[in-house]
Amino acid sequence: MSTAVIARCSFCAKPNTDVEVLVGGPGVFICDGCVRLCVTVIEGKPADAPMIAPWEHDIPLEQVLQNLAPVSAASSQVQENLAAWVGKARALGGTWSQIGEALGMTRQSAWERFA
Repeated sequence: MSTAVIARCSFCAKPNTDVEVLVGGPGVFICDGCVRLCVTVIEGKPADAPMIAPWEHDIPLEQVLQNLAPVSAASSQVQENLAAWVGKARALGGTWSQIGEALGMTRQSAWERFA
């Protein structure tokens, strides 16, 4: 019996079927392998290292272009998760006004986007 792919790691894009543990947060997931990598990076990071966004690093165009597809895939996964959460809210009796307010948009905008 094969396990269904429910979600992918938001960092490495491995599906839940290819990792030992996939931890879920609000619309994002991280696998055990990426958690280990994060711990290694955090433990080895100098305390005075500046925080800069990944796209602000001095990297070649080829690497930037390689990152576009994974970033787009992560965005798609987040949008699918958001739609699923909105569906759950509706199934539990949430109104479009409540959903819109939670998302910082009007009732009409929420309905148009998710109905």
